[in-house]
Amino acid sequence: MAASGYSDLREKLKSMTPHRDEEKNKYVDGTSNGSGKGRKRKVRDSDDEYEHSDDSVELREQVAHRVKSSILQKSIFTPEECAHIEEKIDEVVAQGEAGLYREHTVDRAPLRNKYFFGEGYTYGSQLEKRGPGQERLYRKGEVDEIPSWVHELVIKPLVSSGVIPEGFVNSAVINDYQPGGCIVSHVDPQHIFARPIVSVSFFSDSALCFGCRFQFKPIRVSEPVFVLPVNRGSVTVLSGYAADDITHCIRPQDIKQRRAVIILRKTRPDAPRVDSDSPLRSSPAERPAPLKAKRSHRRADPDAAHRPRVLEMDKEENRHPSFSRHRRHTISSENYWKRGQDSEKHRESSGRKVKMRRH
Repeated sequence: MAASGYSDLREKLKSMTPHRDEEKNKYVDGTSNGSGKGRKRKVRDSDDEYEHSDDSVELREQVAHRVKSSILQKSIFTPEECAHIEEKIDEVVAQGEAGLYREHTVDRAPLRNKYFFGEGYTYGSQLEKRGPGQERLYRKGEVDEIPSWVHELVIKPLVSSGVIPEGFVNSAVINDYQPGGCIVSHVDPQHIFARPIVSVSFFSDSALCFGCRFQFKPIRVSEPVFVLPVNRGSVTVLSGYAADDITHCIRPQDIKQRRAVIILRKTRPDAPRVDSDSPLRSSPAERPAPLKAKRSHRRADPDAAHRPRVLEMDKEENRHPSFSRHRRHTISSENYWKRGQDSEKHRESSGRKVKMRRH
């Protein structure tokens, strides 16, 4: 983000789609001639124009209704209770910055930090094999236990209010978002977590979006099928269709101020775990070495980056003007790498480093 000059993803989105609001207004009546009699209307979705028939609009409305009907929301926590819990979240952040947690408790991303307690799991780039169903719980003991204040200040009130049964929660995750932060569209892994999925919002108001599509380079987010406001202190419970059959996300433009959410879930007893045969990609030291070309069997040379490869091949081509282009390229490449191997042998036999001339 910093390299592109943006510290806030909302600013980048706005700069990449300055015409979005104009296009919405242009086609809001269904036709561009203002007659209002057309059966189709144009809307913009991730900067691409699509024609949506009245049938597809009706279908989206049906999907939105199904999402809404499988969500429960309650306002349980008072502003004073929120402030107390937010102080505890700040303490978690401070302990994470001080390195006081176990290796897999803290997961950092641009404008969003995640803190696993009780149970944590691999996802995204941490996976050896990517895709739905590949997520794995960390080994027992690799993340910290659920803090006592989460049990006392968050879980107990939810049990007393009948939102969850006692003993349901064994996984608590704190997502701490900075302005412009986001989390891409996803479905909480069904082979890892039982339903329902419970979340409590703190610090500021935001929104949870369903049915969005993220695109990157540049980052763009399509119009959601359904937008659920999530206010500070509100409890959101996802089950059924909203939890299993449609993705949910948080868009950059919906995080206007710092926001934190505590996600409370129960892991399935048969949920798979990371073992010694399933290496993680959580740190560079554990990542397998990238694949190399067949010709890279020579020992690394600090001057290799400065070798005039193209110039040498050009010289070889000039020496054999009668050969075909393909033949010249093959011979020049073979001669170049042969000379490289000969110089390597000479370096080893002489015991001194051969300095390569730079062009």
